[in-house]
Amino acid sequence: MSAKVVGPLSPMACTVADVILELGPEHVLDITHRSVVMAILNRTTDSFFDQGRHWDFDDFLRLAEQHVADGADILDIGGVRAAPGPEVTAAEEIDRVVPAIAALHKRFDLPISVDTFRGSVVDAALSAGACIGNDISGFADPTFLSACARHGASVVATHVRIGPRIADPEPRYEDLRDEVRGFLIERARWAGEAGIPRRRIMLDAGLDLGKTPSMSAELLRHSADLASLGYPILLSASNKGFLGALVGTEVDDRIESTWAAHALGIGAGCRILRVHDVQGARRVADLMAALLAEDERAAREPVG
Repeated sequence: MSAKVVGPLSPMACTVADVILELGPEHVLDITHRSVVMAILNRTTDSFFDQGRHWDFDDFLRLAEQHVADGADILDIGGVRAAPGPEVTAAEEIDRVVPAIAALHKRFDLPISVDTFRGSVVDAALSAGACIGNDISGFADPTFLSACARHGASVVATHVRIGPRIADPEPRYEDLRDEVRGFLIERARWAGEAGIPRRRIMLDAGLDLGKTPSMSAELLRHSADLASLGYPILLSASNKGFLGALVGTEVDDRIESTWAAHALGIGAGCRILRVHDVQGARRVADLMAALLAEDERAAREPVG
């Protein structure tokens, strides 16, 4: 079951950014209770989870079809891993993601996100049919936001301590939650100043990006810190290292931990789940939506 699609935003609805999510100019979703599932589709040979199992283009398309059948609301395409690795130039990254985005845009009537930190790549991806720029660098490239604004795209602002593809084995913060919150408030302001409407700006705490496992766990537990800002909050916890460190599991044995993280995050206000396991995430999201709706209904009933 997909997120509810609503009509054009009224001026009043535009002020409720944690309830209405606009993905580009065409997709408007009611996320009051229902969480959106963003399916991860890698165009890399060295991603931490699939290690290039779906690099062959036909395999990639079959995986996309399965994600859609399982209930994906968004398809997120990435051509460079976040962790350190062999250099991938901007031209190589464009060659990886643009044909994939064009093929998915032709096949599916779903919003497509590009996972990149380069302005030139997001510009090419948006021209090919994407409508979301998912940037794990916190908009470090000054051309990123201008490209997204020009295309009418939505953006994801992610917290990272140093930057993508840079090892950060001993991260230190004076006040982790306050620093992450302040960083994302500033990036949301940058996006707004670039001309991107508030309802098209998502925030991501950046779990495992310049954080120890205990830091990522703390940010997950306190996701309400970010949800209170009034922006849609994206949770990217799927199969991540902090889950394995907390319960002693390898990367291919974290499915139940991921489900638990999703439920905890949704309960604290996260409404976009970036995932590898679409079917599992869809079921968790649907259950949590039913629980949240029931909780609201019960709160409205007169006592006695």
